[in-house]
Amino acid sequence: MPAREKIRVVARTDECQAPIEPTENFRGQLPEIVDGIVESCQDEDSIDHIDAVAIPDQESVIGLIEDLRDLLYPGYFGNQEIDRDYLTYHIGSEVNVVFEKLSHQIAKAIRHECHRSEIICTHCLNRSQAEAIFFLQKVPRLRKTLAGDVRAAYNGDPAAKSLDEIVFSYPATMAVTTYRIAHELYIRSIPLLPRMMTEYAHSVTGIDIHPGATIGENFFIDHGTAVVIGETTEIGNNVRIYQGVTLGAHGFLKDPDGSLKRGYKRHPTIEDDVIIYAGATILGGETVIGAGSIIGGNVWLTQSVPPGSHVAIEEPKLRIMTPERREGDR
Repeated sequence: MPAREKIRVVARTDECQAPIEPTENFRGQLPEIVDGIVESCQDEDSIDHIDAVAIPDQESVIGLIEDLRDLLYPGYFGNQEIDRDYLTYHIGSEVNVVFEKLSHQIAKAIRHECHRSEIICTHCLNRSQAEAIFFLQKVPRLRKTLAGDVRAAYNGDPAAKSLDEIVFSYPATMAVTTYRIAHELYIRSIPLLPRMMTEYAHSVTGIDIHPGATIGENFFIDHGTAVVIGETTEIGNNVRIYQGVTLGAHGFLKDPDGSLKRGYKRHPTIEDDVIIYAGATILGGETVIGAGSIIGGNVWLTQSVPPGSHVAIEEPKLRIMTPERREGDR
């Protein structure tokens, strides 16, 4: 038998053998770094928010969205059970919370816009509270619209087991709910807040809906990831789209000074009862998809189609290599 190998045991120690103090004075370089950053803030081309009024903060906006979801779907997202006898008290409490938070964030957004435009702001508090009241008055209608969206999801997805499952777990429900909140603020010309809301939903769900888009009733996004709906998109009632769909612009016009032109229709119009399957791209402000049309997967479309159209790309030619054929090719 071979001789047994000797095993060398090395004692471990938790003590670091490196010198305790650094040999170079790296901290001494920090003041120079600070001076460089401060100096960069004087550059006209730099981006900062110094000497400006407070703006809506991301954390507060996210909290506001959560409060609004509890108001729009009572009993789903709150921390306590709600019965009918308790409903008036619960809704009353939520409305007061939302009024304070929403009016506060709207006031910040208005002040920032006035400061950015070098306009003296004199009525921001009154306007912010008036806009918060105006929004809250729309909550019953918003609840009805969102209920239609949830039912459209249930009717359009055989994998859905219940309406509760859709409200709780479907990313499209979160994205569309946030969009409908933001859209109401957008059409009232509230700055900053609408885009902050929809971009938060975008970051969470992968669904990018600009708050300026116009979307009808009973809207459903199945799966949802990588959907893009541009600012001037118009979508009718009973429309269903799938993951990876882009409703975008087909190039951008420019003003005489060379800057991008804004405020014109750049995105398509989707009429009632249209289905758009996964990966389809529809571009252009003059592009209209007629009512009842079906747009197949991976279609690239930059022209209008009449109502009742079925648009599909030609079936690709597949090459299937079986194990036997692969062996024969060697």
